[in-house]
Amino acid sequence: MKSDYIKVVETLKNEITFGNYEVNQKLPTEDELMHRFKVTRYAVRKALTELQNEHLIYKVQGSGMYIQDWNKKWQANPQSKTIGLICTHIADYIFPKIIAQIDSEIEPQGYSLLLANTHNYPQTERSSLIKMLDSQVAGLIVEPSESAKPCQNADIYRRIEKSKIPLLFINAEYPEFNFPAIVNSDRESENELTTYLLQQNHRRILGIFQTDDLQGVERMKGFIAAYQENNVNLASSNLIMYSSHDSFSVISKKIDIYLNSPEPPTAIACYHDELAVLVIDKLKKLKIKIPQDISVVGFDNYDSSAYLNPSLTTMNYQRTSVGQEAGKGILALINGKKFASVVHHPEMKLRDSVATLKQ
Repeated sequence: MKSDYIKVVETLKNEITFGNYEVNQKLPTEDELMHRFKVTRYAVRKALTELQNEHLIYKVQGSGMYIQDWNKKWQANPQSKTIGLICTHIADYIFPKIIAQIDSEIEPQGYSLLLANTHNYPQTERSSLIKMLDSQVAGLIVEPSESAKPCQNADIYRRIEKSKIPLLFINAEYPEFNFPAIVNSDRESENELTTYLLQQNHRRILGIFQTDDLQGVERMKGFIAAYQENNVNLASSNLIMYSSHDSFSVISKKIDIYLNSPEPPTAIACYHDELAVLVIDKLKKLKIKIPQDISVVGFDNYDSSAYLNPSLTTMNYQRTSVGQEAGKGILALINGKKFASVVHHPEMKLRDSVATLKQ
């Protein structure tokens, strides 16, 4: 169980750094804080002292405690040899290879990585940004969290922009800002993949897309555009939209609705290979043959996709190139050079998970 003063420190620290208070705004009095947190005066005073030591608040004698301009110390620090890397996921899927390639570029130049994992939560992204900026890293590489939504940490990115701290985005970007980014042509690539399914005479295609990320929204738009551009009735398709925080059981129940319909899908287009693996496993348990009964495609060309049974048709996300470019790009920015945004165009990997239907 947390001690009383730590509870007060953590709550007030979160409220201050998440913008609940304006700079120079007065904090509640000791008595008010005691009443709110149901703690002793000693606990409140100890908490306030710690917040002072962290330069989050300052004291005006005879008046009380006020909010410090706590992020004014964030400045570009070319003397630092640490680069912050904030990803939605670090330990699994495509990210370990990206991280390894970034490290291979920066390590020979004497830099090391400081890693943070957001699990696609903007609040965690905010905490990670604050910790890294407090540590005065040389630069930042960020994969945005919930990038399809308005940026919840715009105030921090504005401060980064104003302080000219080197930063680049990978996989997505917040369009409100002009930081360089390394991204995929998600819409065009999903369009190409869906067009391929249409060319194999599939019409009843079920698209499953994660829509709290910009990548998922763009891929869904590409899916829809493929029907329109090939003059195929979009009404014959179906869409499932889900959040990155939904479990597969939630998605699975939605898939069941279409599998049990009078006209089930002949193909399923998955947001990424990780989802495709789960979908294939589900279909196999239902004794549905792939691709004879239902074809399945993914996106990213995850390492295991070529070794599935059947092997997965997908789009090849160039993890090695993205990692190398991110490493070179952040070094260029740290050294005061320009780095232009990069758009990758994934190539289709045709394998065994798609069948051609008879007309």
